[in-house]
Amino acid sequence: MEFTVLVAKLAEGMWVSVEIFLLTLLFSLPLGLLVALGRMSRNLILKNVIKFYISIMRGTPLILQLMVVYFGPYFIFGLPTPNRFLATIVGFVLNYAAYFAEIYRGGIESIDVGQYEAAQVLGYSRSQTFIRIIMPQVIKRILPAVTNEVITLIKDTALAFTISVSEMFTVAKAIASAQSSVLPFVAAGIFYYVFNFIVATIMEWIEKKLDYFR
Repeated sequence: MEFTVLVAKLAEGMWVSVEIFLLTLLFSLPLGLLVALGRMSRNLILKNVIKFYISIMRGTPLILQLMVVYFGPYFIFGLPTPNRFLATIVGFVLNYAAYFAEIYRGGIESIDVGQYEAAQVLGYSRSQTFIRIIMPQVIKRILPAVTNEVITLIKDTALAFTISVSEMFTVAKAIASAQSSVLPFVAAGIFYYVFNFIVATIMEWIEKKLDYFR
């Protein structure tokens, strides 16, 4: 197979990887915040349910979670298996929301209680205090940890091959098997590295923009 053809086929798979990456971030970041707030709730039932959910998501492999999301409806409820791509997104979002939730929680709990008291004295409501005072500081503090998770997500998109979603690693594996060559894996590795480099550069730029104390 010519190198240009190889790159074209990998680029098609790369686009699927990018879609998984973007959709996972789009839904897991806000969901993670909601989960974090539930984890910090004074309602013991809600708090323990959320705590159990986070424990399951962090304590079991993502590859297993993807299989449960895809095959679970059929084997548990007798329902048709869902769309593979949709199942992939659901699995990734549920998994990463749990990790982001703990990052959010750590950032929120790191804010000094005096800031809440000062905001109350100034007449801010609880929602105004959280949105205008707390969250901007939380975002700045958690950005390095979020960056690590985002970079991990790029590499984790390869796990979509578990339920036969044709992302880049699946395409590279198929070509390598057909051609008995390691070149597709090398090319895929270069694609992943470039993708990681671009995302890391963007996150570093955002981090510098938020580093307003220097």
